[in-house]
Amino acid sequence: MTTNYQQLPLAQVLPGMSLSDELLDLQGHVLLPQGTVLSEAMIALMPRHGIAVLPIALQPVSVEEAAAERQQQLERIAHLFRRNDPEVDKDWATTLLRSHVSHFRAGPAEDAA
Repeated sequence: MTTNYQQLPLAQVLPGMSLSDELLDLQGHVLLPQGTVLSEAMIALMPRHGIAVLPIALQPVSVEEAAAERQQQLERIAHLFRRNDPEVDKDWATTLLRSHVSHFRAGPAEDAA
């Protein structure tokens, strides 16, 4: 299983959520370590330290859910680039763009070994 994170504005952070990364203040000092479960009091103190956004860990995603999400991304990319055949070098720039978008949105291609 993999863990995802999201940068949430302070107004959307709820007690019980946990940090996906260390929380640093403006001087670079660690305020809270990675994995800290936030309490209402902790959230209330964030504006004092100039914190407006927090890296919040999302619920773990199963391998099946991750594979389904990747497949949806690849289908969407195929639709967007439907006029480009990646097997033909005629339009190398679009093929390169498609490759970069695919890597960014769906991750690196898995080896077909």
